[in-house]
Amino acid sequence: MLSVGALRAHLVATRLAGRVATSREGSLRNYRLFAARDPRQTLGLDPVGAWGTCELLRLMADRCGVSPDPAETSGEDTIDPDCTVAALDAFAERLGRAAHDRIPVLLGTGHPHRLLGFYASLAAALSAAGCAVLTPAYAPCVDMPTQFGVRKYKLHYIGGVAVARPAASGGPDPGAGSQAEQGVHTHSPLPVRAALAGAAEHGGMLPGLVVGDHGFICGAGQLGIEAIGLGDPGDPAVFVAEAEGRVSVAVPLDDTVRSDYYRPLTRYVLNRAWLSQ
Repeated sequence: MLSVGALRAHLVATRLAGRVATSREGSLRNYRLFAARDPRQTLGLDPVGAWGTCELLRLMADRCGVSPDPAETSGEDTIDPDCTVAALDAFAERLGRAAHDRIPVLLGTGHPHRLLGFYASLAAALSAAGCAVLTPAYAPCVDMPTQFGVRKYKLHYIGGVAVARPAASGGPDPGAGSQAEQGVHTHSPLPVRAALAGAAEHGGMLPGLVVGDHGFICGAGQLGIEAIGLGDPGDPAVFVAEAEGRVSVAVPLDDTVRSDYYRPLTRYVLNRAWLSQ
């Protein structure tokens, strides 16, 4: 089993925490956009608090370990690895309870090229423990705004994990290990809304827990469904949702490093949750 010390060292060595690739300029820009309630940064969350840029910076310093100094406006951003380890422990504890209670779970990611393997491993372990891993509303079209205008996407499931794929994509599920058509990077809450609406409309089972990132957890939390997941220092909505009780656990880490760097986190979480295969 990976020790806490070894996990912490791995986080820093791979820049999952410590000095990360997220730029300070980008994070501060996103805080300003969130404060202005730009939907590209609210991720489906309708925050209760005022959350100006100063309040957001204090929150992100507390939850992630970014510098609280507003005068620090350039360079690489930081994540306190101790914050990451503590949040991973809470994340694993919640997964363990979900498995023990065999509650239905929905998993989804807006970072399929980086995080699909992480979530697919969780989906397999939860299914083996007797949880229903839900795949509602397979392949409905979703109109999502992009920098190129509104584009049509379809909700697909790869290894039990919901992703958005271009509507032109076709063919069978390529599988969690495939590099083809793994889905697109998105912050939108529309895919999780489509999944939940599809389940409700057809009398299907609704999740007791949503696991993911970006709009998947913020969108689910906004609808009153318990959610846990991952967040980057440039994703203030995830941590505001946690602070306001819409997301139960938000794990601060860089969500754009190599996909294999997340494997030790997978092992650590599954061991802590008593879900190791």
